[in-house]
Formats: sequence, structure tokens, C-alpha cells
Amino acid sequence: MKISLYQRLALTLCAAFIIMASLLVAWSNSLVQKSKYQAEQKLHVNLAEHLAHDNPLLQDGVYDKKALENLFHTLMLLGPAFEFYFLDAEGNILTYSADAAKIKRKSVSLIPLKQLIAKPEQVPVFGDDPRGFNNKKIFSASPVYQGELLQGYLYIIIGGEIYDSIFSQVQADKDLQKYGAFVIASLLLLLLVLLAVFHYFTNPVRELAKQMQALKAVQFDQTKIELKQWGSTTNPSINNNEVHFLGATFNDMVVQINQQFSLLTENDRMRRELLAHLSHDLRTPLATMQGYIETLAIKGNNLSDTEQQEYLATVQRNVSQLKRLIDQIFELAHLENGQVTVSLETFAIGELLHDILAKFTLKAADKNIALTLQPQPCQFIVYSDIAKLERIMTNLLENAIRHTDIGGEIVMTVTQLTSQVKVSVTDNGSGISKEDIAYIFDARYRASNAIEDNIQHTGLGLAISQKLSQVLNSELTVNSVLGNGSSFSLSLPTLKP
Repeated sequence: MKISLYQRLALTLCAAFIIMASLLVAWSNSLVQKSKYQAEQKLHVNLAEHLAHDNPLLQDGVYDKKALENLFHTLMLLGPAFEFYFLDAEGNILTYSADAAKIKRKSVSLIPLKQLIAKPEQVPVFGDDPRGFNNKKIFSASPVYQGELLQGYLYIIIGGEIYDSIFSQVQADKDLQKYGAFVIASLLLLLLVLLAVFHYFTNPVRELAKQMQALKAVQFDQTKIELKQWGSTTNPSINNNEVHFLGATFNDMVVQINQQFSLLTENDRMRRELLAHLSHDLRTPLATMQGYIETLAIKGNNLSDTEQQEYLATVQRNVSQLKRLIDQIFELAHLENGQVTVSLETFAIGELLHDILAKFTLKAADKNIALTLQPQPCQFIVYSDIAKLERIMTNLLENAIRHTDIGGEIVMTVTQLTSQVKVSVTDNGSGISKEDIAYIFDARYRASNAIEDNIQHTGLGLAISQKLSQVLNSELTVNSVLGNGSSFSLSLPTLKP
């Protein structure tokens, strides 16, 4: 059987309470008894001395057994709480006031008597009880002399047998029992209060444990249960205690785990979709190449030189497309895995942009598209990686030319910011819809208004450009209106940090 935290704490508290209560009662009784003995012995410490000096039978040291027995009997009637004994100089009991049948000892030790006589302030001192071999009693004692000769000791037991018997009866009195019952009830009430306090303080722990079990039962799916609101982890001062802070942290952890799980699920879906698209893209040029190569192998002698050259040119185009696709797949994989090195340096960005524009001059001229760089001259200095920046701008410019109609315009704009330089590629082409713009940087995503031409495109260009911009501690952004063109921008630092 499993025992909960509260049950373990309750059992431990009960055991500790019982032990502490027992020790407290024992210590209290011992202290009360010791105080009682000390007070009684201190009160009667000179009783034996006064009797020895004031009684004619003892003041001269004359020993008369019969007379002393009568004297002790009379004194015992007057003071039933005392027992009177006369000892010789060796501690042997000569006469006493008690019933002879109840006397067990024939002698008592004189060491406690001499200790009390010598230092009466050091009480309580316990001496032998003639009524038992193991009993100890407080007493009063005084030496009895005849002249200078020690005749013996007057030994008075304080709280004798009659006193103990009456005291036991008093302890058994109903009122005293009621008082004892009241004390016990008070202790039990205190225990119940402590258990209730423990229950109150451990209740948040039980609730948190139940919440964890419920979350485990639904496979840690946060959407299937309602999490208890414990407080805040960002501002612990508003939490009631550490358990509430722990609960709030647990809630944040569950939310974070579910977000990461959703992200992993979405990434897995995108990976499967990307693999499906890439498999199709790889299969298409391979199938084309296979078909033409088989045709050349089977009908090579029956084909004219012109046909053979056309078939070989088609195979070569598909080989180039296949190589381009494979290169971009590896490039994107390396970027996503962080397997990329950055070579930062300070350079004039105007020179790089002029070179990039020069590469696309002929391609833009085929569509009668005007390529311009603003401002002229462009003398801005940036601190970045030339090769990766060239890769980004090449992808952006290639996309802009593909989505710009014949006779359109593409402008590269460089703007000086406070500590950065903003580079933009703006066209007046087909633009991007609001529905597509949120996914434009996803791998293999093609917008609904994507331009189809004779060249097969991999759909990885913008995804690679976005990853490269992040490597350069920047972010590629886009502003676009469907039918009115698009503008892609990124900011670069001007100085080495």
C-alpha cells in the first residue's frame, strides 16, 4: 500500500508528538517530584535536631527503648507523615515507631545522614527506607550525644508509608482524574490542530501531484486537461509559497513542452512533404535522362546528327538541373544543422552589388527589364561575409527577374541607418498574396501566383536566403502587394562589433 506524503508526515508527526509528550510528562513529573522532595526536606531538615534537643529522653543521650517507642508512637499520631527511628552509631536500627512486621532492614547507611547533617542546604538527599531494600526516602537526621560520646542518630523518614498510601488515594481522586483527562484531551486537540495545519500546507503538493498524474494519463497533451493556475514564475513574490512557484514552473514547462512537440510535429510534417517534393524533383530529370539515353542507346545509328545533338542537349540540361537541386539540398541541410563557417570582413557593398547586377544584365535585357542601383555612386561600408551576401542577393535578384513582367523595373536600394545599412531588392512584378506571404520562406513552398517558365525551379532559393541572413545576424523581410510587386530587405552592420 502506497502512503502519501501527508500520511507519512502525519505518522511522523504523531510518533514525534507521542515521544515528545512522553518525555515532557516524564520530565515534568520528575521535576515536580524533585521540587516536592526538595521543599519537604528543606522544610523539615531540622526536625530531628529539634526533637533530639527538646525531648528529655534524648537531650542527655540516655537511651530507653520502651520510652522511645512510646514517644515515637505519640509523635507519629501527631504527624502521620513521619516515621521515627533511633539508630546506633553504626546505623543499626534500635527502636522505631512502625509496625515490626513491616520493617525489612536491620540497618541503614549512615553516608546520606552524615551528608545531610554536614550540608543541610544541599537537598534533596535520599536515605534508605527500613520498609524496603530498594526504596529511598527523604529524611531528617540528627546525632544524639551523651556528653561528647556519640550514642546514635535520630532518623526521621519524611513521607512514610501512611503518607504514601493517602497520597495515592488522593491521586486517584475523581477531580484529579478529570484534570488528567483534561490535560490528555488538550494534548490530543493540539495534535489534531497540528495535523490540520499539515493537511493545509501539504494540500498544494497533493493538487500538483494529481495534476501531474492527470497530465500523464492524457499522454502529456495540454489541450485535453485544464491546468490549475498557480501563480507566476516571472514574479515569484505574488505566489503564496514555494509549492505555488513550483506549480507555476510546471505549468510553464508543460506549455513549453507542448509548443516544442507541436513544432517538432510540424517540422516532421514539413520534412516529409519536402522529401516527397524533392523525390519528385529528382525523379523527373532522372526519368528524362534515362528516356533519352535509352533512346540513344537503342536507336543511335538510326538517328540523325541533329536528333542526337538535341537528345544530348536535353540530357545535359537535366544533368545541370539535377546538380543544381542536389547542391541546394546540401546547402540547406548544412545551414539547418549549423554546419557553416562565416568569414566576416569590412568591404564596400556598392562594388558587390554592381558585380551582381552585371551578372543579370543579359537575362534582364531578354525581358526588357531595367536594373538600377540607388544611390549612385554607392559608397557604403558594411561588415559581413561577401560570399554569403552575394548568394542572398543573387537569389533575390533571380526571383525578382522571374516574377517581373516584360518591360518592368527592378531597383536595388541601399539606405544608411543608425548603425546599419539596409539593402532592398524591389520589383514591380506579380507580387505575393497575404495568404502566401507568411509561408514564402518555407522550403519547397510555391506561391499561388508562381511564374512557370522553361526552367525547373527547386523552390529552395528563398529558404536558403533566409537561413543565410540569419547566419549573418540579420533577418530577411518582405513587403508585397498582390499585383504591385515585392520588396525584400535585410540590414547589415557597418562596423565590426
